[in-house]
Amino acid sequence: MNDIFDKRLARPMLIGNQSEPFNSPEYLFELKFDGIRCLAYIDRKSVDLRNKRNKELINQFPELSNIFSSVNGQCILDGEIIVLKNGKPDFYEVQKRTVITDFFKIKLLSEKYPATFVVYDLIYLDNDLLIDIPIEERINKLPRLINEDNRISISKVIENTGIELFNIVKSKELEGVVAKRKGSKYFFEKRSTDWIKFKYLVDDDFVLCGYIQKDNNMTSFILGKYDSSNNLKYYGHVTLGASIRTLDQYNYTIIKHHPFNCDLPKGNDNAVWIEPNLVCIVQYMPSNKEGMRQPVCKGIREDKETKECRE
Repeated sequence: MNDIFDKRLARPMLIGNQSEPFNSPEYLFELKFDGIRCLAYIDRKSVDLRNKRNKELINQFPELSNIFSSVNGQCILDGEIIVLKNGKPDFYEVQKRTVITDFFKIKLLSEKYPATFVVYDLIYLDNDLLIDIPIEERINKLPRLINEDNRISISKVIENTGIELFNIVKSKELEGVVAKRKGSKYFFEKRSTDWIKFKYLVDDDFVLCGYIQKDNNMTSFILGKYDSSNNLKYYGHVTLGASIRTLDQYNYTIIKHHPFNCDLPKGNDNAVWIEPNLVCIVQYMPSNKEGMRQPVCKGIREDKETKECRE
C-alpha cells in the first residue's frame, strides 16, 4: 500500500455532472472553491503538493511547506489551493504562481497573498487506502487528523440544504457548490456522477488568438473555438485583468494574419495576432441572452489542448 504514497500514484477524482441546485438528504454539500485542485502527500517531516497532472507545486507555494506540522499522520489529502483577495478566492492570484520560477517573486507573492490548502477528502491514512469506504467516513476522520490554521483548513460540509447554500453563493458571487452523494467511494481519475456541481460563475475555455492593447493600459484577448469542421471561429474579446506582461510568461509566436476562417467584425484593426497554441479560461455570470455577461479572463491553463476548445 505504501506504493500509492511513495510513488505518488494517486490521482484526483473528478466531478461528473452539473445540475440545477437541489435539496436532498442523500447528499453532502460544500463550496466549490476557485483555486487549483491538488493532492497533498504529507508525512511527519514533509509535504509534497501535486496538481491534476501530477506536477509538483510546493516550490510555487513555499508558505505551504510546513503544513505537515498541523497534520497528525502520514496521509494523502485531496483539496484545493486558494488565495484570498478582498475576502474571496482569487483564481488569477493562485494561477499566476504556477508559472513563476523566480524565487524572489514567489517569496514576495507568498507574503502579500499567502495561499491556503483547503482539504475536502482523505484518500490514504497511515498505510490504509480509504477509497473504498464511504465519503462521510473519510471526511469524519479529518478533524482528528488536521489542526486547522491559516495555511490548512477543512472544507465545511452541510447536509440536506443545497439550494440554501447555493443562494448564499450567489449573494456573495462565489463560484458554486459541489454535491457529493453519501456512501460514495473515491475513484482515481474518474468523472463520477456521485459528484455534482451547481455553478453560479461559469468557466469556459477558449483558444487565445491575439490581443489588443488599449489607451487606458488595459489589454483585451481575442478568443476563438473550433467548430465541427475544425475551423477556428471568432468569439470576440475579453478584458485581461492584468498587464500584457502576464502573457510573456508563456511561449507564443506573433503571426502576420489572424487564424480565423472568416471575416472579422470591426474593432480588430490594432490586433496583434499569435499562433493559436494557448488556452485561456474565461469566467462569466450566466445569462438567458446570447453571449457572456461580465466576462473576465482568469488566466492561461496548461492542462488542456487548444483542439479541445470546441463549440
